[in-house]
Amino acid sequence: MTTTPELIHGYLAAGLECTHLEVEGDGQHFSALIVSPAFAGKRLIQRHQLVYAALGERMREEIHALSMKTLTPEEFQG
Repeated sequence: MTTTPELIHGYLAAGLECTHLEVEGDGQHFSALIVSPAFAGKRLIQRHQLVYAALGERMREEIHALSMKTLTPEEFQG
């Protein structure tokens, strides 16, 4: 099964509270803009760890490359 941006969007939305979520990609490489209140007070690496936790094993098995921009709702509005 080919991984699509829509699938990744669904995985992230199910595993992480998001107020805004955009995912783009070509089946191999993906980029995501993820806005979540869960990122408040977290450093960049901690934010990425939350995203990886939401994706779980899919990050190793289905998703080969994911670049992400992780923002709090306040940072996104700013």
